[in-house]
Amino acid sequence: MGTPLNSALLSQLDHLPEGLLTVAPNDVYRVLAGPTLIHLPGRDQRPLFVSVLQHGNETTGFLAVQLLLQKYERRQLPRGLSIFFGNIEAARQGLRRLDGQCDYNRVWPGTAAAELPEAQMMQVIVDEMARRRVFASVDLHNNTGTNPYYACLNKLDHRFFQLAVLFSRLVVFFVRPKGVQSAAFATICPAVTLECGKPGQRHGVEYALEYLDSCLHLSELPDHPVPAHDIDFFRTVAQVHVRDQVTFNFQSSAADLILNDDLDRMNFTEIPVGTEWGTAHNGVMPVLATDASGHDVTDAYFAVNEGKLILTRKVMPSSLTLDERIIRQDCLCYLMERSSP
Repeated sequence: MGTPLNSALLSQLDHLPEGLLTVAPNDVYRVLAGPTLIHLPGRDQRPLFVSVLQHGNETTGFLAVQLLLQKYERRQLPRGLSIFFGNIEAARQGLRRLDGQCDYNRVWPGTAAAELPEAQMMQVIVDEMARRRVFASVDLHNNTGTNPYYACLNKLDHRFFQLAVLFSRLVVFFVRPKGVQSAAFATICPAVTLECGKPGQRHGVEYALEYLDSCLHLSELPDHPVPAHDIDFFRTVAQVHVRDQVTFNFQSSAADLILNDDLDRMNFTEIPVGTEWGTAHNGVMPVLATDASGHDVTDAYFAVNEGKLILTRKVMPSSLTLDERIIRQDCLCYLMERSSP
């Protein structure tokens, strides 16, 4: 593959900078000047790749990595470890991303925005990890709404499922949005995205730490099916956005869409037809649902009936949140259907 190109945005290190193991997420800019990829050796040379802080307000992965590195501070890692610390500036502000920034987890290879400097940086990372014969990839995230721990994958492969159920029996397959880290790495190694609950919860940090430590001790990923009784598998059938021109909130009647203020309680619950999601003024459809091909499938899932936004098909939502900024920057939710692996 040859020597990878450099990226003006990315720093690559072969050591841990002083202070990294104890600094708070919002102060990591004092230690790392920007996006940084750190390579550490281990007994097994093929590295585990871990990405954290792709979204600056999702801190569980960063804190788990700190604890992991503290554990091995004075002894050799069982396996090489390469860690990508992503949106340092957003972490400084405690935000998913800053206004005017791209979403770091939408610009990996496969993105529609390949011309962006950040996309070129992500290509450099994938090329470098392919050169190092990466063993597996783990992308750590948080939800802002109430969700269980669950794993996501982008390729139907036994090794990917094995990596996923090591974290949770809840496994979600998706192909959109494009440009996500796990989909890019799925072309070169088993890869998962892990959703570690809400940030700021100690149990989530400890759970992620235990998972990462287990991955470091894997000699291989089994290439046989996960037993059916060990997995609950779902396919994402639609991504739901509030339409750009629609104003919304969870309280005031002065908006086009007033969403229910307990909406995130529906995450990972199979919701029956007729469930109300909120009040829609002006008689217009306020949300847009798109399928895996990007086609508008709103009418298959939603209707406005007597001023109420209602569900017209039994589905299971995920990633519902009450954070209006996150909804606008990302999406309202994903809709899933139970399936077999």
